[in-house]
Amino acid sequence: MSATNEQWIKPYGDTLDDGRVQLSFTLPVALSDEAKEAARRLALAMGLDEPAVSHAQDMGQGFSFYVVYGQCHHRVDLASVQVAKPEFEVLDKAGVDALIARKMGRKMVVIGACIETDAHTVGIDAIMNMKGYNGHKGLESYHQIRAVNMGAQVDSEELVTRAIEERADVILVSQVVTQKNIHLDNLTRLSDILEAEGLRERVILVVGGPRISHELAKELGYDAGFGVGSYAEDVASFAIHEWTQRHGAAA
Repeated sequence: MSATNEQWIKPYGDTLDDGRVQLSFTLPVALSDEAKEAARRLALAMGLDEPAVSHAQDMGQGFSFYVVYGQCHHRVDLASVQVAKPEFEVLDKAGVDALIARKMGRKMVVIGACIETDAHTVGIDAIMNMKGYNGHKGLESYHQIRAVNMGAQVDSEELVTRAIEERADVILVSQVVTQKNIHLDNLTRLSDILEAEGLRERVILVVGGPRISHELAKELGYDAGFGVGSYAEDVASFAIHEWTQRHGAAA
């Protein structure tokens, strides 16, 4: 890439290109002046210039939380950044409904769940439930989608069984709780079960969550991954796009 196409950027806080950033973390010690100084020195070791602890809070039981404000001297060439993402046109609710009706001639069946030990339904509910999230209606409100939300802590075998019973076109999985990378084990297990049952090619497999990227989803054997800031229309638009690609439905 030629130098004329480079676009070097760095963080902005008070003035353009000042490199100011905010960093937060927890330390396994009670709050004290020494702990605050330790937090500042950690920021120095991370490469921040002139770090200052702007907030410190005791969390009880020998833990404390810190927010550090400092200056980063690094830059990144934005022009060199490439992010894997699914290529499709995002339609609004009416557009999705119209396309499903034209391409499929029936309702699309979407099964959603938080699998295994994940008990946090905020992600799956934002996509599936009627009210949706942040002004974006969920899949239950779509006239041409039959959305089945199985909720939290759903065993992968149970999800696959329900998907077979419902003749699901799409399986949508949410993984919010990801301590010790348990989401990787959970998602791999579901994909493996579908492969073992000979069902993987019959369903569109989608995963969403705060630590999910499209690149990671593809590596785990999924068709698409959606992170923070995704809405029902993103998932629905991808689903009908993928279904059409697989089935070659005429326009």
